[in-house]
Amino acid sequence: MNLPLLNNFPFLNNLSFFNNLPFFKNSNTPYWIKIKTDQPKCIYYFGPFDNPQEAKLNQDGYVEDLIDEKALGISASVKKCKPKTLTIYEEE
Repeated sequence: MNLPLLNNFPFLNNLSFFNNLPFFKNSNTPYWIKIKTDQPKCIYYFGPFDNPQEAKLNQDGYVEDLIDEKALGISASVKKCKPKTLTIYEEE
């Protein structure tokens, strides 16, 4: 995209910057539970959820399932995003 306005304001060339500002986030973007594990080294996304409260209510169940599967180093958070891949296997 090469618009004259963007040439006058170089910081506008990276429009993805605006996606990080709360008032620019798309209200239709769902919430997902993001769970990282150290063993296996993975990132899992569970969802989508309509709001962060709903995601938080379901988070413990997913963590418990991973504990049952002997996963180690588990950390969970709720994110407003649109993951392209639900399970990411990270290389060590």
